[in-house]
Amino acid sequence: MTLSDFKVIVIGAGIGGLAAALALRARGADVTVCEQAPAITEVGAGLQVTPNGLAVLRALGLEAALSRDAVQAAAVVLRDHSDGAEVLRLDLARLAAGQRYCFIHRADLIGCLADAARAAGVRILTGRRAETVAPGLRPDVTFADGARMEADLVVGADGLHSRARRALGEAGRPFFTGQVAWRATVDVDGDIAPEASVFMGPGRHLVTYPLRGGRMINLVAVQERAGWTAEGWHHEGRADDLRAAFADFGGAAAGLLARVGPVGIWGLYRHDVADCWQRDGVAILGDAAHPTLPFMAQGANLALEDAWVLADCLAGAGRRDEGLAAYQQRRAARARRVVAAAGGNAWKYHLRPPLRGAAHLALRVGGRIAPGRMVRQFDWIYGHDVTAGGGRGRG
Repeated sequence: MTLSDFKVIVIGAGIGGLAAALALRARGADVTVCEQAPAITEVGAGLQVTPNGLAVLRALGLEAALSRDAVQAAAVVLRDHSDGAEVLRLDLARLAAGQRYCFIHRADLIGCLADAARAAGVRILTGRRAETVAPGLRPDVTFADGARMEADLVVGADGLHSRARRALGEAGRPFFTGQVAWRATVDVDGDIAPEASVFMGPGRHLVTYPLRGGRMINLVAVQERAGWTAEGWHHEGRADDLRAAFADFGGAAAGLLARVGPVGIWGLYRHDVADCWQRDGVAILGDAAHPTLPFMAQGANLALEDAWVLADCLAGAGRRDEGLAAYQQRRAARARRVVAAAGGNAWKYHLRPPLRGAAHLALRVGGRIAPGRMVRQFDWIYGHDVTAGGGRGRG
């Protein structure tokens, strides 16, 4: 169906929402993005754009702009927590031809998407907090100030506590995973290797990688913990608590932990993937549809995939609801598989003796005997290109 003059409201100016706005606008839709924050400012920290997400950014015409701010990753290195000794090096040059893996500050990627969306004619309204979403022939959104907007399509890219998901009858019942995570950035000087390091310790792990040309290091530390109440990553933590929890981490990890200043902390919760992604002109994507734990670095990448497929399905359908049904059909199984893989991955980094020593030995041997195979085990994630075939790629 033609999307010319097809009116779309996107709730949320995050990565998925802005990508969806840009993809829909490129197909002719009249798009308005409504963001609850008073401005699109520098929030968050680093993220990893893996080849499947980069394929979408490339198709949106943003690869060159992304490259100005991103660090192209050369490797992911698993290390022992005590001294930083290398256990396994995943050489990303062994990825399939044409695949790139990047580190970027979330704010830089959002800024890139927002600039491109505005240049394409997307309206971005800030300070617009959605309160209710009503599906229908002409779905509508009511905002906190009482204002109301209607459209042909409402896209809920509004995160964990999505109003759009609730409108579809999918409130969700999250449960605490027994893990908390700290997040911080550390300014650095000098040459920094373009690689992610995963320092693996008993019941804990620490991930670091460079941002902004190597002038900054992103740090995410995960610890097993019995109890936690608050969800979301906007909670302020204490750097001394982080250092105490990871006091036995040595090598480069110790040096970075010593320099941490402001730090955020959040509890990691598992959420069900939504059973219903769309109904009567309302669709959800990204964390609103399938919140994922961070252990495969796929949250932003899945949202980018969703955005492209949503626009592609609508443009290729005869009717709106037909296109929305195709969107869910193409995306749901993929999202469930990736979310399950991420949920089952953390334990590999948290092993305790005696399993720990045997597992690390197996990783070292595997890295020496079959280094390519160790990298290509993730082909089912990284090689998944939703833009392939002239825009009619796999979902």
